[in-house]
Amino acid sequence: MDLVSVRTFLNHIDADLARTALEAAGIESVISADDAGGMETGLWVGPGVRLLVNRNDLQEADAVLSESIDPPEE
Repeated sequence: MDLVSVRTFLNHIDADLARTALEAAGIESVISADDAGGMETGLWVGPGVRLLVNRNDLQEADAVLSESIDPPEE
């Protein structure tokens, strides 16, 4: 499976919410973060908590997240 990042979040909670939205739409995803498996979140200095999807699902995943978690534009 060729995984690509669809969004990057500041914490696991937001990433988990987005993953749930993708799951409800039938899109498999994986959360990736350099924080010792969530055990050392206070020491984390990485690029953020990334939500990864299969490259073939990227456009659909982006559309789902744009509708479900991104704030509406004014």
